[in-house]
Amino acid sequence: MMTETWHTLFGMGAYLLVMIAIGLWYARRSNNNPEEYFLGNRGLGPWVAAMSAEASDMSGWLLMGLPGVAYFTGCGEAFWTAVGLALGTWINWKIVAKRLRTYSQVAHNAITLPDFFSKRFHDKRRILMTLAALIILVFFSIYAGSQFVTFGKLFGYVFGAEQYYSVMVIFGAILVLAYTLLGGFLAESMTDLIQGIMMFCAITLVLGVGFFHAGGFAGIGENLKSFPRFTDIFGIAVPVDASGAVLSGDHLQGVVQGKPQFLPGGADYSFLQILSCLAWGLGYFGMPQVLLRFMAIKSTAKIRKSRIIAVVWCVISLFVAVGIGLVGRAIFPALLTSAANSETIFLYMTRDFFPPLLAGLVISGILAASMSSSDSYMLIASSALANDLFKGLLKKDAGEALVMWVARITMLLVMVFGVVVALSGNQSIFRIVSYAWAGLGAAFGPLMLFALFWKRTTLPAAIAGMLSGGLLVILWKEVISKIHPALGVYELLPSFILSCLLIFVVSLLTKAPSEAILKEFETARTAEF
Repeated sequence: MMTETWHTLFGMGAYLLVMIAIGLWYARRSNNNPEEYFLGNRGLGPWVAAMSAEASDMSGWLLMGLPGVAYFTGCGEAFWTAVGLALGTWINWKIVAKRLRTYSQVAHNAITLPDFFSKRFHDKRRILMTLAALIILVFFSIYAGSQFVTFGKLFGYVFGAEQYYSVMVIFGAILVLAYTLLGGFLAESMTDLIQGIMMFCAITLVLGVGFFHAGGFAGIGENLKSFPRFTDIFGIAVPVDASGAVLSGDHLQGVVQGKPQFLPGGADYSFLQILSCLAWGLGYFGMPQVLLRFMAIKSTAKIRKSRIIAVVWCVISLFVAVGIGLVGRAIFPALLTSAANSETIFLYMTRDFFPPLLAGLVISGILAASMSSSDSYMLIASSALANDLFKGLLKKDAGEALVMWVARITMLLVMVFGVVVALSGNQSIFRIVSYAWAGLGAAFGPLMLFALFWKRTTLPAAIAGMLSGGLLVILWKEVISKIHPALGVYELLPSFILSCLLIFVVSLLTKAPSEAILKEFETARTAEF
């Protein structure tokens, strides 16, 4: 066993060395000034823009979180979540990418999302910039925590030391911090290209081998028959304990005589629940890690090719991830007994299907997913504090060297907060990501759409929309959803709707934008870069 572990670690170590080498190479090109460090001098090609956007977006959630949901309760939630994300990816690349690329340059060369919002509305008091930066700091720290949970589960599994979960979380966090500090946005985007390819190869390989191992469609179908509504996209399997009492997703699933127990007949997956899952797609309009790639792509002419690459990668990857969860249940029906543990099904399938050295390379797909996301989160959070809050608000005459140092210190603080989140007790990657996704999507998504496509949008409306979206996510999650089961919808949906309504109504009730703002809007609508 020890020899197998070392072989697996060797495969993972080889991958890490390659990533570090790339970081060192691009460090020489990315540390000269904030625009290079935070936006890569707007020089991303179509493949790098597309793959880095998707790799940083999907994270370890794709290889562990989504398969875990499918393994635990079947198709219902996992399938509709994948559909929502696939649609959101396509729409975002189709309607937002080009306009944001041009508008961010027309708006006095904005290089971060808070910077863009502030310059778009000529916010001289920097209220929007400050609010956006604070929202990014909070929710990206939570996001980073979800990736550190992935590290804890991954390294704990590889070393066979789940009891040292805390140590593994801290080790993974330090690893990401070290390599993100090296090269900034350009290095992060280039490594994300490789990591995106690694993720894609890993999940398709595991699903392919697992599919034949389970006996193809016939074998999988036969093995899943005993799990009520497991393959029904309009139903959900409901875990129960030995007495038949329904258990929530965070509790142990009943296992009697080696067989998992589910509620006979399962449960219907309601229209409202389906709508909640589809609402995941709304989050894309407010995801800084994706929107920054739109701002950084070399030219608008490259966007169509990037869109095709991104959407194809995303659609295949999402549904392969769901497939891994279903196939995993068919092969290992009683192996994992909680929602959190179910997120390791990818690891168990890899261990059983591949020799140790190859398994190490395949498992590196999870490492790739987590690193590509957590480095993005830390970089964006650092840019929010260093460029937007520190230089934009507190010390406007700060030199570039000082801004870079503040950015690096911020990364350290985000890492520490993310570790605290990872060690807080919620070890479900899927649930942590869903919270952060909702917060960013509701705070920034509606405002992004209105800012790009409705010239009548005003600064007071932008402030109202951003605040209401972000705050309602927290309020809905922590208070409103617990009042009645009917209110247990995904918090992104009501928060997004409220933000849109407020932006529209407040814009009509306040003074119209100035001629200078309207002129910039018209320029951005027709500009090509």
